[in-house]
Amino acid sequence: MNSSAPLSSEKPGPAVEQDQPTTAPAGTCTVTPIETESDFEQQTSSLPPSCLAVVYFHAPWAEPCKQMSTILSTLASTYAPGDPQRIAFFSLDAEEVSEVSEQYDVTQVPLVVLQKDGKVVESITGTDASKVRNAVEKHAGSPVAGNPGKAGLPPAQKVTKPAPSVALDDKPEDGPHTNGSSGGGLSKYAPDAKDPATAPEYSSGETNGASQEELNARLSELVKAAPVMLFMKGTPSAPQCGFSRQTVSMLRDKGIRYGFFNILADDEVRQGLKEYSEWPTFPQVYVGGELVGGLDILKEEFENDPEFLKDYMVQGKTGGPAAADQQAQPA
Repeated sequence: MNSSAPLSSEKPGPAVEQDQPTTAPAGTCTVTPIETESDFEQQTSSLPPSCLAVVYFHAPWAEPCKQMSTILSTLASTYAPGDPQRIAFFSLDAEEVSEVSEQYDVTQVPLVVLQKDGKVVESITGTDASKVRNAVEKHAGSPVAGNPGKAGLPPAQKVTKPAPSVALDDKPEDGPHTNGSSGGGLSKYAPDAKDPATAPEYSSGETNGASQEELNARLSELVKAAPVMLFMKGTPSAPQCGFSRQTVSMLRDKGIRYGFFNILADDEVRQGLKEYSEWPTFPQVYVGGELVGGLDILKEEFENDPEFLKDYMVQGKTGGPAAADQQAQPA
């Protein structure tokens, strides 16, 4: 089964550690984890022009990526490093290295990009092992006969519904802390004083004890707080992930006036909205209280209809957040 997870549509599964080098037989290639944009630039620019770079974008919450990680590590182990080098494998967390993801227009994972001399020659989505192998062999040649690596790739498997887990920005931390205090991941973020208030004043490590019914009632009001509502990581003036940044930029360029809610400042909304909308990743865009989707869906809507959201455009002006008194307010 060829499975892929749109970065704003696939239910998150168990977090998968995909950023560690895979153990492989001596004298074979491995998948090198990339943690920063500068690291990616340094690694790829040092390759010979004839070397094929296999660039793998993944997300820890996406179950299909677990299978693709196995496929690529196995494929890498069938190639010898060689001199000059003819193939190199890299893995990137699409949300952590968001600048590179934007450069390659990543909207779903897993995504495997093949490039030579800085130019993309082919892209593959999904988890079809034979498709990935054929594409790599097409541009890099078959593995050297007698290579001590593993003999073959695992067949594509059906991806079952993942068990409940946390999304990328919901990694366990040492304990409750006020938004902006010590802690891991994006929870360190604190909205700027200039930004309109968009979340309750209790911390992301606390809850207000609301029942599910009360929470759903609150969410029902929040998604209708403005004609166009954006639930994002961070604020328009300080987006905290590449996909939120792209969404803000798109709405601004299209001249759309919108309300927004910083889901990083309110854990109850962040978790509850995933179930309420059955759309477990962010950003999320609502129009008239109805879910449109994430970044990829928004792109498709504008590509299919240039006048999409025309009724919410500010004529002759750049789009952006509505005034503070029109933003979603604490309950």
